[in-house]
This record gives sequence, C-alpha cells and structure tokens, in this order.
Amino acid sequence: MASGFEDLGFAKVDHHRVIRKGFPEVIFCQGKTNIQIAQIFGKLAKKGNTVIATRATKDNFKAVSKAFKTAVYHEEARMISLANPKSQTLNPKRTVCVITAGTADIPVAEEAAVTAELLGNTTDRIYDVGVAGIHRLFSRLDTIRKASVIIVVAGMEGALPSVVAGLVASPVIAVPTSIGYGSNFKGLSALLTMMNSCAPGIAVVNIDNGFGAGVMAHTILHSPCQGGAGGGS
Repeated sequence: MASGFEDLGFAKVDHHRVIRKGFPEVIFCQGKTNIQIAQIFGKLAKKGNTVIATRATKDNFKAVSKAFKTAVYHEEARMISLANPKSQTLNPKRTVCVITAGTADIPVAEEAAVTAELLGNTTDRIYDVGVAGIHRLFSRLDTIRKASVIIVVAGMEGALPSVVAGLVASPVIAVPTSIGYGSNFKGLSALLTMMNSCAPGIAVVNIDNGFGAGVMAHTILHSPCQGGAGGGS
C-alpha cells in the first residue's frame, strides 16, 4: 500500500488514482470473472469513495450485491454503482446535456449520463433527435444551449455532433456508436464522420465509449487548471 496500489495477484487496485484524478479507479467488468469483480469492488468500497463498474452484466451485479446490498445496477447503462453522497457535490448551474441521434443509441448515452452523475454532475437527457427529423432537435435547443458541456451520441452516419456543435458555444463530446447497417462498419463510419467534422469545438471518443465521454465532460467541468467551463449561449 505504500506504493499507492493494493496487489491482489490478478489485479493491482490503484487507490492513489483518486488523488491524481479526483475520482477513484473504475472497474471494467468485461473479461473479468465475478469473483475478481467482487474482490476489486470490495477493496475500492473500503476507501469510502463512490465505486463504479462498467460493462457489467446482471450476473456480475449478483456477485457484487451479495456483499453490498445498497449497490445499484443501472441496466440500460450496464453499470454497477455504490454511491457515497459525501463524494458527490452537484452543481445544478453547470450541467452535462446528453443527446442521442436515435433510440438505439441510448445504452451508450446512458453509460455517459450515469458516469457523469456518479462523478457528481447534473445531467439533462435529450434522446432520439437525429438529423432524419431535425425539427426534434430544434424543439430542445434552449435546453441544449444552457448546458456547460454537451455529449452527442450517434450511430449510422454520425452527423448529429456536427449539427449540434454548429449551434452552441459549449464544448461538444462526440460518441460514435456501432449502431448501423453494413457500411457503418460497426461504428467506424460514424467515427470518421465525427473526426472530419468542420464544426469547431468537437472532441471525439472511441466507438461506444460512453464512459469516456462522461469522464471527459466531468474533467472539463472540474479541471483545476481551467476552473471549469461556463454554459453556452
């Protein structure tokens, strides 16, 4: 523990990360056994911080909930959490707005929204407002423009982040999803569209990486170097 991590043999739990990053290590469940997940979860929970596990199945949750009765399974986001209210300071004046192009993009969007909330941020959700019916987006433009950071989740051709970024002053985090027909190439076409956007103020995370988008939004809002971001207008 003097080194800042706890060696479990199969994992080295990074207890020092909360000091470096402002939030503790997050468990990526995919590829881990239920026993491994439960043990890592327990070690993180002992420190009294909010514990987050991503890409978790119901079986993973059953293994964790045996020891932690107050743990929560966020089914749509595929996440497990054990929240410590003392580590979450909400600021309703600075919000993260999470937008999806389609209903099928919601699981990735929920991963982003739940991550942002568990890290202590206020969120708004605006779902199914893609470019095929752009009037749906315009009907919520007032809410979107008030957000401090905007996360836009889209599959298919991935055009929605460019549209949103051209209408707001706040930073936009684009999340391509693997939703789409064959030439979507499991999200690659959406990723390339977002990377090639001509609208300024867009950052792009990996395909289906809602967690990464949620963390990036939190980092923008709480960076000690920058003093956080203000809302757009």
